[in-house]
Amino acid sequence: MKIFISADIEGVTGVTHGNETELGHAEYQAAREQMTAEVVAACEGALQAEATEIWIKDSHDTGRNLIAARLPREARLIRGWSGHPMMMLQELDKTFQAVLLVGYHSGAGAGKSPLEHTVDGGSLIAVKINGRPISEFMIDLYNTAYHHIPLVFVSGDQGLCETVKELNPNIETVAVKEGRGDSTINLHPQLAVERIKEGTAKALQGKLEACQVNLPDHFSVEVVYRLQAKAYQFGFFPGAQQVDPRTVLFETSDYFEVLRFFLFAL
Repeated sequence: MKIFISADIEGVTGVTHGNETELGHAEYQAAREQMTAEVVAACEGALQAEATEIWIKDSHDTGRNLIAARLPREARLIRGWSGHPMMMLQELDKTFQAVLLVGYHSGAGAGKSPLEHTVDGGSLIAVKINGRPISEFMIDLYNTAYHHIPLVFVSGDQGLCETVKELNPNIETVAVKEGRGDSTINLHPQLAVERIKEGTAKALQGKLEACQVNLPDHFSVEVVYRLQAKAYQFGFFPGAQQVDPRTVLFETSDYFEVLRFFLFAL
């Protein structure tokens, strides 16, 4: 069984402030260590479920966060960014049997985490598909559906896990933290690791096909920017239009075209 893991840092237990997510900041190392530990736990759960090959995309910021030497020998680590539209699922293809997301977080405007955002928290107010605000999880969920691969496991903040269950209750989730305003309530790091290992094993030993979701027939994408200049600029993307001073609308029936738009507009 060939497994794909995408890992972020804002949904890792203990991580609460932006300083902890920034490469080179004094507070970053502890977050990096826990991010690595949670990914290792997911790998161990996958191996327990008889995975034979594990690909991992380091999906936070520079893509250079995970400590490679701590990963199992079965893992291949994708560091940095290629510029491909699949972004956080770069290299995913139909040879994989399942996708796992570790350390993910609520999307922009959800009100569930002090670190919530969708791709670029500095320049975006909201990203919507068919009128619904989305998170990076939703971008990836539709990406896996596009490739007909089930997304079977998500770990991160409680708000995100609730959203996942609303969309498909068969997807296994592990909430390692809960947001309260600008604070977080966190599981002990070791307990988070244990639950992620158990959760990934359970997910991969279950009915993978039950986690599959269907893509919408049509995508009406809205991106709301903090700066009017950004909306003006990305309104020139082929097929897009600026519909108000801060909002760009893009419509298509092909999800890969949505990903291509996101590559430039987010």
